[in-house]
Amino acid sequence: MPLPSRRWNKGLLWPAERGALLWLAAHMPQWVTPDLLTGIGFLGAMVTFAGYAWSGTQPVLLWVATLGLAINWFGDSLDGTLARARKIERPRYGYYLDNAIDCLAALLLAGGIALSGYVRADLCFLALAAYLMLSALTFLWANVSGVFVISYGAIGPTETRVGFMVINAILFFVPPSPFELAGISVKYSDLLSLAWSILMIATFVICAAKQARQLAVEEPAQR
Repeated sequence: MPLPSRRWNKGLLWPAERGALLWLAAHMPQWVTPDLLTGIGFLGAMVTFAGYAWSGTQPVLLWVATLGLAINWFGDSLDGTLARARKIERPRYGYYLDNAIDCLAALLLAGGIALSGYVRADLCFLALAAYLMLSALTFLWANVSGVFVISYGAIGPTETRVGFMVINAILFFVPPSPFELAGISVKYSDLLSLAWSILMIATFVICAAKQARQLAVEEPAQR
């Protein structure tokens, strides 16, 4: 399978993020390698998991989860930029490793939040399933078009991390209390998670339909 030849990122924070990543890559010591940064990114995911998993009884650990998200951004976003800046890319290896670790990081995020009790476990894993659906759509489109879609609309991985950071602060300062909705006990954090899942699934359906129509035009049926 040919690797994607272009990356598509129209995230809201991308213009500022791109400049920051280029600056960081230019100032990284030589002993810092892309693989090391990938490892740091995964370490950040594990810190996020631990912070969330124990935050149900120790809300102050929500700030540890936020720190983990920042560490994850640093490693996960900078590894490819550093490789490209130094012209030491390993396209197949980098593409494979980065996306495989992202799947593990997503599982750690969902598992940590589920263990925290802030969001019902079934809703956490619904959100994980919706995320993996969008990931699969990204890989499918990269395969048929050569374009690796990083953001959908104005939301990409960085914007998502920032969103989690904001929600962490809200959870800390406004702890969620259960209430009845249609006979079901829920918290506002449950509703936020459900809304996010619905948005991702809707994005999947809309983008898949649009891309399928484009491919049908580019490859008309044979007569």
